[in-house]
Amino acid sequence: MTRVEFKVSGGVINIVPKLPSADDEYTPARRRVIDARLKLAIEEVKKGRTAGPFDTAAEMVASLKRDLRKVSPPRLKSRVR
Repeated sequence: MTRVEFKVSGGVINIVPKLPSADDEYTPARRRVIDARLKLAIEEVKKGRTAGPFDTAAEMVASLKRDLRKVSPPRLKSRVR
């Protein structure tokens, strides 16, 4: 559904699309999900479960790879024929 606004100026009526305001950006249900995830993230930070700081992008990538190895199953090596 497209919302429109009617703007009147000097006897001329313009119909323009109504841009969403900050309040229209998320539905109440979506906002609750976002707020719940933010609350969990803040709790993790308070518990010290953070990454970094990193001096280089390479350090950050290496940290991400280490974390992935902790949660991912080992890969099977492909055989070359």
